[in-house]
Amino acid sequence: MSTLYLWIALVLAAALGWWAWRRPASRPMSAPASTLTAFPPQPTRTPRSARPAPVATVVPAAPPAEPVPPELAALVWQRETDLETSRREVLLATIRGIPRPPGSLQQLLSPEFVARASSAELSELVMAEPLIAAKVLGTVNAPFYGLHRPVNGVGQAVTFLGMNTVRNICLQYMLAEAFKPRLASSKRVFDEVWKASAIASELSVRLGKALNLPDQGGLATQVVLGFVGHLATASLMPPEALDSWLSRHRVDRTAHEQAVMDLSASEIGGLLLKSWSLPDALIADVGDIGRLLVTPVGSIEPARVPRLALSYLCSRLGERLALGQLPSLADYDATQDLGPDTHHLRSCLAHPALAGLNAALQAPELHTALQLMLDITPRAK
Repeated sequence: MSTLYLWIALVLAAALGWWAWRRPASRPMSAPASTLTAFPPQPTRTPRSARPAPVATVVPAAPPAEPVPPELAALVWQRETDLETSRREVLLATIRGIPRPPGSLQQLLSPEFVARASSAELSELVMAEPLIAAKVLGTVNAPFYGLHRPVNGVGQAVTFLGMNTVRNICLQYMLAEAFKPRLASSKRVFDEVWKASAIASELSVRLGKALNLPDQGGLATQVVLGFVGHLATASLMPPEALDSWLSRHRVDRTAHEQAVMDLSASEIGGLLLKSWSLPDALIADVGDIGRLLVTPVGSIEPARVPRLALSYLCSRLGERLALGQLPSLADYDATQDLGPDTHHLRSCLAHPALAGLNAALQAPELHTALQLMLDITPRAK
């Protein structure tokens, strides 16, 4: 009996083996409907040689950068170290021939004085220079500032106008002692530079406050000192080269200055401030304002961008308003001010700290103040 069962088992095993061998290999096994829904069958794999080339993942591209204007791309900014030794020595000797301003200028611009000086200390400093004090008080009492009664001392002026405004008036007159036009034909240029400096200083004080930027007094000081190079250039440049010099846009003007003087007004100003033994950090900041003309925003430490951009903008607007190239700031939009000298500035204006700039530029009180300045701007003499 056991032999019969064994024989039957062997027959069944052979039959099952034959059936499995005969089954088509391409026929898939059935699966529950739920499994098919969750895990659909994979596509048939094709040989590597027959596969199509992979399609690259499309990543949205960033907006193309604004192309650098040809005249800006062609400008090669020169520094003192780029000059040949003989030419550098001649230029330095010429710069050293410019008279030094009063010794109190160094104290006025020292970091300690800027950070902690009181109105009494400022009064004491200015009154030590009687000529400067007289000019400051004359300016403060001018109709532009609209004081209801005359002030007789710098301390009173500080009370009505604030430390920053009075400090910068003092600074302008102290600088005036170092720069005197040699020829009557140069006087117009000096007057235009002084007027541009005064307007730029006032703009920086008001806009710095509106944007709540730190160290607003230091910001305005740097703007005023940025014009030292212009004054030095106007003093040293041959009279025939001064014709239309200041009215050129800054790229063309820089190329002209380097062709005549070897260095731009900005670099000449830095050398002069250095010869006056002013603080190195202050000289560096003033120089970087001028160099913004050729400096991409990506090359600037982000925390420094708002101050440099606002200082550069105020300086440029001061020039344009003083020269009549811009009648007012009504409807002025800094981001739409297109030109080779604002190419890098426009990128800087995207900084979040400057988000309120255009609104600040349209403040009615700013327009009123600027109109008064344009009509009766005090000039350093």
